[in-house]
Amino acid sequence: MADTADTANVIVRPPIAWALAVLAGLVLDWLMPLPLLPAALPAGWLGATVFVLALALFVWAIFTITRAGSNVPTNLPATAIVDTGPYRFTRNPIYLGMVLGLIGLAIAVNSLWLLMMLVPFALVIHYGVITREEVYLERRFGDVYRRYRAQVRRWL
Repeated sequence: MADTADTANVIVRPPIAWALAVLAGLVLDWLMPLPLLPAALPAGWLGATVFVLALALFVWAIFTITRAGSNVPTNLPATAIVDTGPYRFTRNPIYLGMVLGLIGLAIAVNSLWLLMMLVPFALVIHYGVITREEVYLERRFGDVYRRYRAQVRRWL
């Protein structure tokens, strides 16, 4: 069992929040389909492209944080502030990848419901994960994190 005394104590693991948003969007779309785009547009290809780019960002971020020797799961302690790879451009590339992945999936399956699931997903990630992580990282790393936060913006 992980020691939760040295974690951000987030309200939900982000992959679970993402999976629930996707599941809710797909169920709602099945119950009452709401197309996002006109049928004439090549939504499948466009959505797949966005999804693949999001997946690439997600994988790059995980690879970068793992290579730096820190932990990815939110229930494990952070061991370093990572400021390389995608972390040079955004403090939360994994969550940004999840948001873009949800957008890509919504476009690919042409579902306004999936796109609307971005709102609850983003709120949960922002208030239940990111803000808790930021407090934790500042407490754990102090000035190192404060300098990083001042230099790199957050996209969520």
